[in-house]
Amino acid sequence: MSESIRVRVNGEDVVVPPGTVAAAAAARAGVTFFRLSVGGDRRGPLCGMGICFECRMTIDGRPHQRGCMVVCENGMELQTDESA
Repeated sequence: MSESIRVRVNGEDVVVPPGTVAAAAAARAGVTFFRLSVGGDRRGPLCGMGICFECRMTIDGRPHQRGCMVVCENGMELQTDESA
């Protein structure tokens, strides 16, 4: 097993340890919010266990994925609204 995993967060390469979830990888990349609410408010992870849906992001082209529930894989592409 590899000692590290490389993912791209909003176009930036980030190296994380195995078992890291996408939300943690984004935080490690310095992302300060994950999505914008309908009213334009910045939203980010709240519960960390998949209930609140505040950590939604696009993962490998699939929108509205819960970042706290998806374990990073090598080469994974993560996109948040912060990059927009």
